[in-house]
Amino acid sequence: LRRVLCTVLFMGALPSLAAVSQGHISVVLLGATGDLAKKYLWQGLFQLYMDQVSSGHSFTFHGAALTALEPGQRLMFDVLKKLACPPDEPPNRCAVLKDQFLKLSQYHQLKTAENYTALNREIEMLLRQEGLKEAGRIFYFSVPPFAYTEIARHINSSCRPPPGAWLRVVLEKPFGHDLESAQQLAAELTSFFREEEMYRVDHYLGKQAVAHILPFRDQNRRFLDPIWNRHHVERVEIVLKETVDAKGRTSFYEQYGVIRDVLQNHLTEALMFLTMELPANVSRAEEVLQCKLQAFQSLRGLEKNSAVLGQYQAYASQVREELQKAQDFISTTPTFAGVLIHSDNLRWEGVPFLLTSGKALDERVGYVRVLFKNRAYCTQSETLRDAGHSQCKAKQIIFYIGHGALNTPAVLVSRNLFRPVMPEGSWKEAVGQSDLHIFGQPLSDYYVYSPVKERDAYSVLISNIYHGRKDFFITTENLLASWGFWTPLLDSISHQPLRLYPGGVENQHLLDFEMVSGEVAFTLAEPVELLNPNRLMPSDYRTIESKFRQSPLVSAWSEDLISQLASDIEKMASQAVAHSGQFHLALSGGSSPVVLFQRLARHHYAFPWKHTHIWLVDERCVPLTDTESNFFSLHNHLLQSVRVPYFNVHPMPVHLNQRLCVEEDRGTELYAKEITALVANASFDLVLLGVGTDGHTASLFPHSENGLEGTQTVVLTESPVKPHQRMSLSLPLINKARQVFVLVLGKGKHDITTLLSRVGHAPRKWPISGVSPSSGQLVWYVDYEALLG
Repeated sequence: LRRVLCTVLFMGALPSLAAVSQGHISVVLLGATGDLAKKYLWQGLFQLYMDQVSSGHSFTFHGAALTALEPGQRLMFDVLKKLACPPDEPPNRCAVLKDQFLKLSQYHQLKTAENYTALNREIEMLLRQEGLKEAGRIFYFSVPPFAYTEIARHINSSCRPPPGAWLRVVLEKPFGHDLESAQQLAAELTSFFREEEMYRVDHYLGKQAVAHILPFRDQNRRFLDPIWNRHHVERVEIVLKETVDAKGRTSFYEQYGVIRDVLQNHLTEALMFLTMELPANVSRAEEVLQCKLQAFQSLRGLEKNSAVLGQYQAYASQVREELQKAQDFISTTPTFAGVLIHSDNLRWEGVPFLLTSGKALDERVGYVRVLFKNRAYCTQSETLRDAGHSQCKAKQIIFYIGHGALNTPAVLVSRNLFRPVMPEGSWKEAVGQSDLHIFGQPLSDYYVYSPVKERDAYSVLISNIYHGRKDFFITTENLLASWGFWTPLLDSISHQPLRLYPGGVENQHLLDFEMVSGEVAFTLAEPVELLNPNRLMPSDYRTIESKFRQSPLVSAWSEDLISQLASDIEKMASQAVAHSGQFHLALSGGSSPVVLFQRLARHHYAFPWKHTHIWLVDERCVPLTDTESNFFSLHNHLLQSVRVPYFNVHPMPVHLNQRLCVEEDRGTELYAKEITALVANASFDLVLLGVGTDGHTASLFPHSENGLEGTQTVVLTESPVKPHQRMSLSLPLINKARQVFVLVLGKGKHDITTLLSRVGHAPRKWPISGVSPSSGQLVWYVDYEALLG
């Protein structure tokens, strides 16, 4: 072994004895005989060894798996023998390095606690024998996530390096299935490892074009600062297309689907690099990670209509065959997704970010494309000007990840934008422009740069692990922020019908989609022959209009219902403004009205917002900037998107004198006085209410001490759930309204809807039953799920 570690360097390929003494690094690859290890990881570790052999560290490489010693050893060394050097490596140096790498690599069966103790003993013994100081250990988890916790426990209890040496634990995705499972996995791992010890791999961060987005923005600040914003950027596309299907991987795909597999991680990370504010120093991992988190916080929440989803036709039969499902099994797993994302950061407000990925598409390609607005109009013919620099041609910056027409990582900048600054050592300008066209323009219209030395993503990431570069990895906070953003969309689309597509070039225009009012929809209607004849579509039902509790009832599928409700509110608003010059609208909190707010913001451009006063029906006793606040939700989903004069917006005064809902501050009196001063006869034109599963409405709960009767118009109440303190309009004030609409959505409201259809007037038991406008009208808007279960 001494001979292996300290070979005399007749070719100058390996470090001297003095250099070796700087410290020893043990690399343990768990899952050493698996697919990922065979395809990428051993090659990446060999590349690390080639790059760092003269760095002053000595290495040993420990392959580990559940397989017994002899067969495992055989499998592992079959892989190692096929390792290759880069083309520019001199063959004789390559041969020596490969021979050394094989001698420094050994296989271990790691199955029991004793196996881990034995591995630790072996590493310590080796170091003692060679008189080496331990610099650190890398444990690379190339195993399924369900095995993480047990392995982490063993490493923590018996395989940590001694004090003074570092530990780096590398984890492969998937990191959970949604926010809850990611939180659980993160909590388990945090009990064994410190945050700085964990490196979660997203191999897209090792792709050279993606890894260069931040450095490119940093080095070209002079050109980009004036144009990297909503005033100049028309849209951004982040795309990963694949020609292969999911055959052989349907077990994984059924669990995850395209959004979890690609968009939640790879494409979201690229999105962060584009939208985050540039830190002062892009080399400081802490600053980069902090800016990424701020960018996450600025993203607008996703709704069902933020995505279009598809599934290639053969997928369901592949699932049935591979997973032994019944012949009538229908999969709701998307294999294609296009998602429209907006940031509420002032820099990016209004700019559409399109994230698209899918299997069985027409080409294999990945790119990030920033398309700029073009205000130029060129009177003279294009033939009379330098086409490459013409101001009338499209202006774009493209980070070309790979494959496709170029078949290499590249950065392309339109010549009519600017000549970019690129690091000479690592990127070179492409010469001899070909007749290729990229996004409808000849390659000669761009400045084109490609890497001096193309490197595999895993080699890049393994090098960053060795150097402790955390900004190329996913932190726990980063991970949970991403799942927090994507989980609501995943929940809302879990049973959404998918567009079927044949696969490959035959897809034609079937997956084209367009953006309308902040939503996305397929451009073409779905061909009848692709539709599943057994699938019941929402359009098969018509809107029902009848009676509920002796009042008019409007019922439909939720989308149609919200559309109808929004139209009815606009109609009322226009009538009120025509009659009295203003419209007083009181809106309830909770989750139900969010879809209505979004509908009003995106589709009702004729709404007389200028003459509308917005009031709150109820409010939680939290600061208005708190995400729990009803006003915060109202602002996020409606007010920031429409032009209501700010003096027409009336939040409830729950936060006075730096205190929340303290009776002596008289917040209820202040709101009551404001209503009396501005609303004729304190009679709102329209009050929108919801219903809780316990029959509460506004923040009037069963057996409330205040607000169910009496003369008070605005009251403080107590909720059985947090936050307990609330402010609410009273039932007598609500009943003075000209019109009251009650919106009830979802299966969760079916039981209370059924109960309310049978009971009489009993507001102390069910406050909603006390809603009965004295001189106005009550209308119920109940979707089919709440009405029919």
